[in-house]
Amino acid sequence: MITLAENENNITNETEEELKTGGREEAENCEEETLNETESSDDNTSSTDKKLAKEDKKEKKKKDKSDKKQDALKEKIDELEDRVKRQMAEFENFRKRTDKEKTAMFETGAKSVIEKILPVVDNFERGLATVPESEKGGAFAQGMEMIYKQLLTELDNLDVKPIAAVGEEFNPEFHNAVMQVQSEEYESGIIAQELQKGYTYRDTVVRHSMVAVVE
Repeated sequence: MITLAENENNITNETEEELKTGGREEAENCEEETLNETESSDDNTSSTDKKLAKEDKKEKKKKDKSDKKQDALKEKIDELEDRVKRQMAEFENFRKRTDKEKTAMFETGAKSVIEKILPVVDNFERGLATVPESEKGGAFAQGMEMIYKQLLTELDNLDVKPIAAVGEEFNPEFHNAVMQVQSEEYESGIIAQELQKGYTYRDTVVRHSMVAVVE
């Protein structure tokens, strides 16, 4: 027969056993929950890292694309600048060539006009040379002399200069020898007579002097 004291002890022992079992189960449950939470946290951390890595990769790809675009634009700009420089150089060469051609055309035209005027100057000189001494003081002769001097002045303003001849050494670049003469005044190779006056235009010969050279 079980006594009251033994019954109480049995109840106490069962209670303690239940408490221990419950504690173990609770501890195991807590440990399992902690483990699950840790695994979940690790999963979340791994997911975050993957997300960050994906964003970094995307950002890098975007930056690479932007850099390539910038490089393409820079290359295009350099190409356009080079093309503009080439066109400017070509235009400058064209301008210089055009100016040179215009100057050459002007020079050719001016020389052509001067060549046509020179025979008029020759006729003036011949006409004035035939005026008798008694008539040189007359109004007509003086008028002709004034016109002749005015014509020479205008030619000089255009940089048309007569070529020095008599007393100068013969120079084939300026003189055209049409005869040889003997002279007691000049040495051999010196121009003794000018048959037709020569002229230069801006240091270019328009007409050679026709001269007689001492033998």
